[in-house]
Amino acid sequence: NSVHLRLTLIDTPGFGDAVDNSNCWNPVLDYIDARFEDHLNAEQKVNRGQLIDSRVHCVLYFIAPTGHGLKPLDIEFMKRLHDKANVVPILAKADCMTLEELRDFKKTILNELAQHKIRVYDFPESVLAAAAAASGDSNAASDSCDDEKSIKRLKDRLPFAVVGANCLVESASKGSSGKVRGRAYPWGSVEVENLEHNDFLALRNLMLRTHMQDLRETTNSLHYENYRYLKLSGIAQESKFRTTDGKDPMAQMETEKRDHELKMRKMESEMEGVFEMKVKEKKQKLKDSEVDLQRRADQMRKQLEQQETELAERRRQFEAEKRAWESAQAQGGGGDYGDMGGGGGVSATMDAIHGKEKSKSEKKKGLFK
Repeated sequence: NSVHLRLTLIDTPGFGDAVDNSNCWNPVLDYIDARFEDHLNAEQKVNRGQLIDSRVHCVLYFIAPTGHGLKPLDIEFMKRLHDKANVVPILAKADCMTLEELRDFKKTILNELAQHKIRVYDFPESVLAAAAAASGDSNAASDSCDDEKSIKRLKDRLPFAVVGANCLVESASKGSSGKVRGRAYPWGSVEVENLEHNDFLALRNLMLRTHMQDLRETTNSLHYENYRYLKLSGIAQESKFRTTDGKDPMAQMETEKRDHELKMRKMESEMEGVFEMKVKEKKQKLKDSEVDLQRRADQMRKQLEQQETELAERRRQFEAEKRAWESAQAQGGGGDYGDMGGGGGVSATMDAIHGKEKSKSEKKKGLFK
């Protein structure tokens, strides 16, 4: 359909061929994690351009056609792999077994996968229905129902038994002529793209035609998000992204948050205590100042009252002396005040007394104005 597909295939030659296969899966797992890490770093850049998705969207795991089931290496590797990528189990060299042997071998493989709780990509049938519902085309919806049935027939062949060939042989199928890819044997030929001979055509149609986008979306929404969560939270037991003390970064952040809140509450309590102490000191100073001012005002009032009493006493004495003098003058027949040498003195004394009284009265008014 003139659709250009850029597909990257990564081979792992020599996998499981060593005498000691301990941790032989680490290079594959490290490669998948490295591609996730590259994508995560690209997402976290400040200036992000067009992201080139180099993540691993599907892993084709080839199982040796022993006829007895999965090897311990197969089980261990797929256990470590099914949380990181979409795993599709494939029976290699399917032309080594008869149809009955293939059927029994597939059942054995599926039972062992379920027994060991290994999740494989199951090619969901609802992919085409969801696409048809999104388009809103009734014809597309009816076609999707037919396609779902076709997908179910193809996915029932899981795990796929495939045959590979680089040679071209004459097609022996009815209704077809020419050369096709296959293998020629003395007893007959096996064609790669013939569903009656192997499952290669079913695998190709499901992966590249119907479920290619779902594989990418599953990688992004499930496996990549799991990696991203483990990377950011640091709770994976085998993760290399740990803190220096081996604690969970999220738990460490919560601990630091609680410690900071306790510290802030303690500082707030101390500041409130200091503030209250300063307020009390200020109130005490104001109270002491008020008492001192009141004491000084009372003291000055007493002094003024004493001076007023003294002045009243002196006035009374003066009035008494004045009356006595006037009485003496009246009895003596009067006379010139100037000749007696007392008139001017009495006048001066009276002026001095009135001046003092005026001065004291002004001072008193100034204090209590």
